[in-house]
Amino acid sequence: MKTISIRNATIINEESVFEGNVFVRDGKIWNIDALGRDRVADLTIDAKGAYLIPGAIDDQVHFREPGLTHKGELLTESRAAVVGGVTSYMEMPNTVPGATTVELLEQKYARAAEVSAANYSFFMGTTNDNLAELLKVDYSKVCGVKIFMGSSTGNMLVDNEEELHAVFKHVPALIALHCEDDPMIKARQLEMIAQYGEAGLTAMHHPQIRHREACYASSSKAVALAKQYGTRIHVLHISTAEELDLFKNDIPLKDKKITAEACIHHLWFSEEDYEQRGNFIKWNPAVKSASDRDAILQAVIDGRIDVIATDHAPHTLTEKQLPYLQAPSGGPLIQHSIQAMFELAEQGKIKHEQVVRKMSHAVAELFRIENRGFVREGYQADLVLVGKSPYTVTKQNILYKCGWSPLEGVTFSHNILTTLVNGHPVWHAGKLDTLYRGDRLRFMLNN
Repeated sequence: MKTISIRNATIINEESVFEGNVFVRDGKIWNIDALGRDRVADLTIDAKGAYLIPGAIDDQVHFREPGLTHKGELLTESRAAVVGGVTSYMEMPNTVPGATTVELLEQKYARAAEVSAANYSFFMGTTNDNLAELLKVDYSKVCGVKIFMGSSTGNMLVDNEEELHAVFKHVPALIALHCEDDPMIKARQLEMIAQYGEAGLTAMHHPQIRHREACYASSSKAVALAKQYGTRIHVLHISTAEELDLFKNDIPLKDKKITAEACIHHLWFSEEDYEQRGNFIKWNPAVKSASDRDAILQAVIDGRIDVIATDHAPHTLTEKQLPYLQAPSGGPLIQHSIQAMFELAEQGKIKHEQVVRKMSHAVAELFRIENRGFVREGYQADLVLVGKSPYTVTKQNILYKCGWSPLEGVTFSHNILTTLVNGHPVWHAGKLDTLYRGDRLRFMLNN
């Protein structure tokens, strides 16, 4: 389909909300017309009453391929992403095997080219002994490097101080960080087991075991290293109010070298939800207090936190139903991330324009992604129509391979009507185009 005309939309873009038409040609945004000019096209969409936004770019997902495909796959999870209005994603390296060599990393890109419904990029993984591999990567084609400064899947915990300093000093790309102090967490877990016994621990103890001091100790260390070496770092999934003091909002995002991310679950849930949802909201870092949740949202609004992501990390129902200590951390969220944030906007907690900035514009700016993340003429037509009608999350409409969501039973006031990926209607009128494949993201190194 070469041309698409989207008419009568309420366009949210670059802090503005206005009525207009968008004309798409050969995969790109050809024209934006606030005056409502009508154009003949192969497909015409009347978007009256709906929002038109740039597709969300999720900078932290775990799609589980290779090696963990009983939980999720690039095929299934990218389809869920597109149906949720996420047109591009950046996937983490802690698969089996982990993406810790250029060869293994490129195998993931090759697989995505075969099956991914959305645009894609993959982080290079860091270990205690793979600096040479990190320096081989062409970072115009790779979103960055991932360091686990806390527990992780496989051999990806970087706890060798000499190697950690070397990575911060020598890697020329953005370094994304999972920040929790592993020894502090392990010590606390042993204390809690001694107090309650293994059988006595439940998900309600999770924020006490993976506690706030462990988060701050690791995040503050990462920030100190970045300042020491002038490194570009991006601290993922902030979960405590204390950590927010590490980040600034006094310079434009394009000039920041130290940035931060908030995730949907830390903006939506609080420790009060553990009693009802248990292991299904067990994440690392842990969901903490309502005051932490509110502080994180305020930091999103005022610019100390730069982007919103999901940390989409599916596990099977059987795994999640294990006793607390055996149940894995993580949960699937990508299919409903835009709806969740629009719901917070409907509640008056954040503006729709701010949601679009943090889920699209800012991600493109932070990672320096070429020609995406905005409704701009000449940019790739990664576009989403968000309708204003109720949508309830049920097992019947979940596309994740794991088949469940921590948001089951929630009714949102918006639904995703259409998702264009590179100008192609991959999701439209309730139908998913299962044949379309997204593109590899490109990054501007010197901009």
